[in-house]
Amino acid sequence: MPIKIPATLPAHDVLRREGVMVMSEETALRQDIRPLQIGLLNLMPKKVQTETQFARMIGATPLQIELTLIRMSEHQSRNTSAAHLETFYEPFATARERKFDGLIITGAPIEHLEFEAVDYWPELCEVFDWTRTNVHRTMGICWGGMALLHHFHGVPKHLLPAKAFGCFRHAAVEPASPFLQGFSDSLMVPVSRWTEVRSEDVRLHPELRILLDSPDVGPCLIEDTPNHALYMFNHLEYDSTTLKEEYDRDLMSGGPIAMPVNYFPDNDPARAPENRWRSHGQLLYGNWINEIYQTTPFDTADIGS
Repeated sequence: MPIKIPATLPAHDVLRREGVMVMSEETALRQDIRPLQIGLLNLMPKKVQTETQFARMIGATPLQIELTLIRMSEHQSRNTSAAHLETFYEPFATARERKFDGLIITGAPIEHLEFEAVDYWPELCEVFDWTRTNVHRTMGICWGGMALLHHFHGVPKHLLPAKAFGCFRHAAVEPASPFLQGFSDSLMVPVSRWTEVRSEDVRLHPELRILLDSPDVGPCLIEDTPNHALYMFNHLEYDSTTLKEEYDRDLMSGGPIAMPVNYFPDNDPARAPENRWRSHGQLLYGNWINEIYQTTPFDTADIGS
């Protein structure tokens, strides 16, 4: 079954052209099942690109999913039109009255700031605490995952001497995890960040379990059992050209940037990069959605109880 998103959302036509099944409101109402309610708290500046990437991942599952786009209540986005936000996004102040089977919290390009220095940090902490009562399972991506880990467990993020940028090989260190069902023993994962979470800090907390790890860029995926959460510090949702777009942008800005490693064929930026992570991305999000489906209450009112 497909993902249900508004027909006028830019992601709708993109996903249809790619063969991802999308569903209208009318078709959804004819199906005698309860769709999974998945929220996407989108903290990224390029909201249209990000919402399309995540809709693609969760839309590849065989379950009917209703996606709700959520934004911070007061923070003003400078890169997405007010009309788009008004049409397609709920502010958290409104969404907090609902319950969700799953919530994805994206990253944000603010890694250089201390968490408490982020202008919407107080409201974001409210979101984190709200997930314990109103969300069945949560997934934090990149900075969003680090922020959740810091809020719930006090695990710090550390600034890297240079940006971790490119495709890095990771090991599935907990292959029996339901979230890694179908995974290869090792996989390539796109990475783009200036900060890291360190294994030694994570291992101080026995309630946390590292699922994917890399000798080059550290932990990638962590399970937080008490909070029904996953923290993914890298980007299996990325398009084939996302790292290229970041590289081209940074070259144009004149800032210090190295070529993304293990990305361009023969390290030639003139050649189109090969996508070597899409299948594992669909596996991860499919496994996450399946775990939600298997364990969430039928009545959404019972979520969090």
